[in-house]
Amino acid sequence: MLWPGTLIGTGVGFAIASIPGAMLGALLGQVLDRHLHLQSLAHLREKLGGRSVLRNDELLFVLLGRLAKCDGRVVEGHIQQARAEMRALEMSESAQRRAIAAFNRGKSGSDRLRGHLRRLRSQPYAAEGVLRACWRMVWADGHAGNRERELLFQWGNWLGWSERQVRALAADYEPQHRPLVSSVTTYQDALRLLGVTATSEPAQIKRAYRRLLSRHHPDKIAGSGATASQVREATDKTRELHNAYTLIRQRRDFR
Repeated sequence: MLWPGTLIGTGVGFAIASIPGAMLGALLGQVLDRHLHLQSLAHLREKLGGRSVLRNDELLFVLLGRLAKCDGRVVEGHIQQARAEMRALEMSESAQRRAIAAFNRGKSGSDRLRGHLRRLRSQPYAAEGVLRACWRMVWADGHAGNRERELLFQWGNWLGWSERQVRALAADYEPQHRPLVSSVTTYQDALRLLGVTATSEPAQIKRAYRRLLSRHHPDKIAGSGATASQVREATDKTRELHNAYTLIRQRRDFR
């Protein structure tokens, strides 16, 4: 990751007072980077230009909101997928509020996203995570429209990915890779999958679900160098966990 304040401070300090100046400039620049959460030179230009700067998690949910609204209507599958992403990221309450606001902001389609996405070019793992989350949102309603695909290819280009690379990620989330028959067909199946019992408290069930979701999340598996087949298995596993949790929550009547 490029720290622009540190880089600029070092250069200016060296020009003024050689090595001691460079050291002082780097220190002051680092303070600036941390205070303004600067992550790239483009990020700094956005700050200086008075434009809003999105944190990485906010950017993700702006993109998800844009995709959800792409066909004109946000359906329950989109909402559930956004919630699943929040749980997988283990977001705090304040982070979840930011994510919801960003999702709604994305639905409006008012943000110019090129600069924000280009900023992630220096963070390849984060860029891949964004694209994977976007494909999951695309398939949340069971189909991927041309407009959604076009957006993803455009965003991928801004992230430094070729259309072929972006398309390859889609294979991990397309419906044909989903199990035709879910292993979670009964309440008891759901309890066994989450490792809880019929008398477990809702808070305990939620913790078990989030722990398993974090363990099997496709982004985490992909980041560990897993094969495409293993990523698909992780995707199927998280879907099974979500189905199990939904069944238990409906049966026990808790949120």
